[in-house]
Amino acid sequence: MTPMRFEGRVWSVGDNINTDLILPIQAFYLAAEEQARHVFSANRPGWAAQVRAGDILIGGRNFGMGSSRPAARSLKNLGLACLVAESINGLFFRNCVNFAFPAIACAGVSAAFAEGDTAAVDLDAATVGNVARGTVLAATPVPDKLRALICAGGVFALLEREGLIAAASKA
Repeated sequence: MTPMRFEGRVWSVGDNINTDLILPIQAFYLAAEEQARHVFSANRPGWAAQVRAGDILIGGRNFGMGSSRPAARSLKNLGLACLVAESINGLFFRNCVNFAFPAIACAGVSAAFAEGDTAAVDLDAATVGNVARGTVLAATPVPDKLRALICAGGVFALLEREGLIAAASKA
């Protein structure tokens, strides 16, 4: 399995971030690549344009609550390396796996980081570190089978390769 380790600049959001905030309804029917430009536009206008590839999103409790919108895909398409949150809504976490967007729950992560800090996230070891402070937190391990699905490109890519579903149209 490919190692799942990330280091990047931190962006922080609070508790109870719902999928409507992540992927607003006005972006829902746009092409997947265009949807990413609208991430958090309702509560942080212009934020998506500031994100650089490899940045890390730190969330509070109950991240991703709400509908089953493909918001995890938008976070991945924006270029974020991964999500670390105090807790992650179960449906949203499964969408992260489906779209190969690494996500891990880690108690205390909100207090351990300020926006702009550098995080070192190791999904294999289930640790999250603040590089400047030298602190390392233990995260909730992502089960091996789910990490394997993320490494495989997500459930849709795996099913396509196995010939179990038709390849997605790129049009």
